Amino acid sequence: MTEMEWLDSLGAMGMKLGLENITELLSLIGNPQNDVKMIHVAGTDGKGSTSAMIHSVLKAAGKKTGLYTSPHVNVVNERIVVDSMISDDGMKSAIRAIKPKVEWMCQNGRPCTYFEVLTAMAFLHFRNAGAEFAVIETGLGGRFDATNVIIPEVSVITHISLEHTAILGNTIEKIAFEKAGIIKDGKTVVTANVGNALKAISDVSSKKNSKLIRVDTSKISDIRITENGTSMRYSGKPYGSGIPGRYQAENMAVVIETVNALDAGISDEMMGKGLRETSWGYRMERKGNVILDVTHTAAGSEGLAKDVLEIYGKVVLVFGILDDKDLTTISSNLSKVASKVIITRPDSDRAVDPGNVAEEMRKHHSDVSVTKDVNEAMELASNVCEKGKMILVTGSFFMVGDAEKWLKKTYAGS
Repeated sequence: MTEMEWLDSLGAMGMKLGLENITELLSLIGNPQNDVKMIHVAGTDGKGSTSAMIHSVLKAAGKKTGLYTSPHVNVVNERIVVDSMISDDGMKSAIRAIKPKVEWMCQNGRPCTYFEVLTAMAFLHFRNAGAEFAVIETGLGGRFDATNVIIPEVSVITHISLEHTAILGNTIEKIAFEKAGIIKDGKTVVTANVGNALKAISDVSSKKNSKLIRVDTSKISDIRITENGTSMRYSGKPYGSGIPGRYQAENMAVVIETVNALDAGISDEMMGKGLRETSWGYRMERKGNVILDVTHTAAGSEGLAKDVLEIYGKVVLVFGILDDKDLTTISSNLSKVASKVIITRPDSDRAVDPGNVAEEMRKHHSDVSVTKDVNEAMELASNVCEKGKMILVTGSFFMVGDAEKWLKKTYAGS
């Protein structure tokens, strides 16, 4: 069994929330997370984009910086970055260092999950690569997420909406409480949340004697979006990001406040450069006449539909979804941007049956077709899409991954 096959085999362990295993595993490899200054990012919507922008700003300022995100679309290496994505040799080296410890723990009744091992690998790689900073995105929730063993310089909580309700709770307050679990004693937390989410975050912050920086979204103005990015003014100063989407303006404001809170000597010029140079795949990413977007939450789908309408107008929608998502609300939101809807099944055991998705979508749209897989859906979309119009693929990371494979195969060499 190769190193990568061994790592993949850990997927059979499934998901397990808790910090006992990761704490022990990190101790066995010398607690590498303690040798890097960390920024911890949790939230429902925008945490990946926000993490990418913080990483880009720190890079622009000349700081050697790691980035840990999830999930990946094409290869697992995407999740671990120090300026650039970890190499295959880097992955194998990290696995070889960790594997004996993981197997010893398993033999003693404490088997580790795929995410726990990958998290430890990321921390080890950041230390070995000499990273000064690392931006860490939570996997699920916050309080019991495997990443929550770090003591970050700053914690960040992006927009919170209802997701994973069976695990995190069925109200905004309960979910915000779980996300706020990343707040550490005496450390700063930055958020733009309002209402019940902000109250839950504020309550935890007070108990932890943590400084709460609440981003004042009234200071955001002149938001403009194009297929190439987003621009805005914050406190009167102009900023722009390479990631399209109106909600990216709020994410940029969060990033600005987070970087300033680090007190790392980063000038406004460096800030602007880092934001402009941010590249984050599959967030309204255009490839030919296809838009790839990984949105899979109710709030995210609402913003996506509005942004796509503003930039492109009505599109052919290719849509599939996993079983733990808000199918009803997401279908309603996305139907508004669609001239035609093509329902399919992403390549995941958790995919909702396309017939069930189509049944829900037909409550909101009159032109709905069903296909067996993403390849068939993309073929149909290409055939029915009018010249000069766009195809939007969304619903999950699996959807855009399958669509990108189809694009590469179909237009190989072009």
